[in-house]
Amino acid sequence: MRTGAQAEQTAAQFLQRQGLRLLQTNYHCRFGEIDLILQDGATRVFVEVRLRSHSGFGGAAASIDARKQHKLILTAQHYLSRHSPVPPCRFDAVLLTDAADTNGVEWIKGAFELG
Repeated sequence: MRTGAQAEQTAAQFLQRQGLRLLQTNYHCRFGEIDLILQDGATRVFVEVRLRSHSGFGGAAASIDARKQHKLILTAQHYLSRHSPVPPCRFDAVLLTDAADTNGVEWIKGAFELG
């Protein structure tokens, strides 16, 4: 299994243990990709999974820059355009230091805002 796919699977398992319900993995459209889409109560959660083995260049969180956030927002809007009614939404980040280990997971709820 690819390291990125393993990291996404580890993140999905972690979030499901926190009570979120997995709806979709690797949603693609012309704007980009969202790693995980989950439901947290009434809230739709779009999750970016990042794996970094060291903190050079700012670590995993710093890699979700303004350009990446913009692509994620456009992709989420595309996803939401196909789902009615539009639920409350948030963007989370799951940062991993090991693709297969949930001990090093950092979950940032509301990592950035829509538009």
